[in-house]
Amino acid sequence: MVLLLFTAFAILIHGYHFGIEDQAIYLPGIKKNLNPALYPHDSELFLPQTRPTLIDEVAAWAVKATQMPVEWAVLLWHVVSIFAVLLGCYRLASRCFASERARLGALSLVTALLTIPVAGTALYMADQYLHPRALATAFILSAVAEVLGHAKRRWVIAVLWFFAAATVHVQMAFFGGLLLILLAAPLEKLMPSRTQPAAYALLLTPLSTFFQPASPEWREAMLTRSAHFLLRWEWYEWLGVVAPIAVLWWFSRIARRTSSPDMEKLSRTLVFYSAFTLVVAIVTTVPPRFERLTPYQPLRAFHLVYLLMFLMAGGLIAEFVLKAKVWRWLVLFVPLCGGMFYAQRELFPGSPHIEWPGVAPTNEWVQAFEWVRHNTPQGAYFAMDPHYLSSPREDYHGFRGIAERSQMADWDKDPGVVTLFPAAAPAWHRQVHALDDWARFGTADFQRLKTDFGVNWIILALKEAGGTSSDAPEGQNTAPEGMDCPYQNASVRVCNLR
Repeated sequence: MVLLLFTAFAILIHGYHFGIEDQAIYLPGIKKNLNPALYPHDSELFLPQTRPTLIDEVAAWAVKATQMPVEWAVLLWHVVSIFAVLLGCYRLASRCFASERARLGALSLVTALLTIPVAGTALYMADQYLHPRALATAFILSAVAEVLGHAKRRWVIAVLWFFAAATVHVQMAFFGGLLLILLAAPLEKLMPSRTQPAAYALLLTPLSTFFQPASPEWREAMLTRSAHFLLRWEWYEWLGVVAPIAVLWWFSRIARRTSSPDMEKLSRTLVFYSAFTLVVAIVTTVPPRFERLTPYQPLRAFHLVYLLMFLMAGGLIAEFVLKAKVWRWLVLFVPLCGGMFYAQRELFPGSPHIEWPGVAPTNEWVQAFEWVRHNTPQGAYFAMDPHYLSSPREDYHGFRGIAERSQMADWDKDPGVVTLFPAAAPAWHRQVHALDDWARFGTADFQRLKTDFGVNWIILALKEAGGTSSDAPEGQNTAPEGMDCPYQNASVRVCNLR
């Protein structure tokens, strides 16, 4: 019951959204699983990323088994994912802290900070929507809790949890597996010197022979991901990966003084884990010869580091600062939760804080996408501003997942798939550059898209509603010549390219 309350608080604080950000990739995968006829023109831009996971099959199974709408199934699995993450956190807190107060403090701080950014990774500890990373994280947390149990039989269970994570999100399972290995290793013997992590990182050098040279198209997609390149980081991003190492070392000292062997082992292991992945990231992402390794982002390991660091911090704060004083808990958590709530409202100003299934959308872009789903042929092929996701008040809602229609490639989410699966790079490159200077497109340009790509529908952002280009021509606010535009609201016009 307590975990259910924390899950409800997590959603109330951080919100819930449908079809946003990475769901621009995963939601079409779910819907194509349910209806293979969808996305006849562009499935190669999202299926490579969804195929290696079971999240689309699991969500689709829920729809088929219960006959519930996709929107409700996705929300249900999001709630399950958040509950599972918090359950894993509580199990770990139970290993690290003897008192129930400290365990609740650990759970409270993690719940309050679920959407805090992890430095330099473009990740949250948990997203405001269904993402396979959350479920994989929950499985890894359970595996770590088993390993800290010290019994040999628990390793069998831990390995099963690891493989469960791998079926959901391979990358997060890899980082979790590395942490499990380090927890099992005698780090006192493995760390006789401070240079040991660098030596391990250099073992990756021979792997360069297994990678073919990157294509120019792939490299262009890669350059859209500035977080992947450490030399482009701001000072505060570097602080965000260096400071946790010092904090975790401090936690290990506290754990030793308070006779908390599991917490000491976990924090000490995380110090090595953090330092090791930082050195590996420097070695593999800075030299040009390793550019093909860049998309795998070794520093995504800090996703687990942040989660576990805040878990231990919450327990220590509750144990030694908050204690049994209710007013202290309120002084800490009311402003903290309020601040996180405010940050989410600022991040998604054009959408409700919780996008409930079955409720008519208030976001005008989503309204247009839903009109498209109900009023255009299944085989329709759309073109729109390749930067539409970052349009004012669009709030990062993906067209494919909501409209259930094909679209030409974009500059925001599709490059993420391309960087991991270079075979998609030529198609992506050709399409996004066919949309160059979109704000100035006229009738001849739209006809070229129809001739070259088979596009038969377009979506235009209206300039007065805050289009993506401040110098967009006035002509985009009227129906382009030769087009029928059967839908329009204050932000968007949908037109048929005849």
